Amino acid sequence: MMKASQIAAKVMVRLFFILVLIAVFPFMEGDNHKLQNLYFTTRHSWIFVFPIILIVGFIGLLVYCTVKKYREMEMNWLLVLNTLILLAYGATLYIRVWHLVK
Repeated sequence: MMKASQIAAKVMVRLFFILVLIAVFPFMEGDNHKLQNLYFTTRHSWIFVFPIILIVGFIGLLVYCTVKKYREMEMNWLLVLNTLILLAYGATLYIRVWHLVK
């Protein structure tokens, strides 16, 4: 079970970084004038706290698991769960921005 958690954590982290690179690539093309007029506004600024907590948690778990060389099974599964939630959040944000830019 320990080996499975190590593999799952490493695969999820690599998948996350690959998907981030793929998602950023179309926005790095020369036609970025549509992104300059894109603003995220909300009535309550505290709503941005939750994505920040998710990202900080991902970074913390990634650093912790990397330092411990993925030897703690519970932390590996927490990293996998955090990465899945971060991927879902990133996909929804990417789709929303893509529809606004089109």
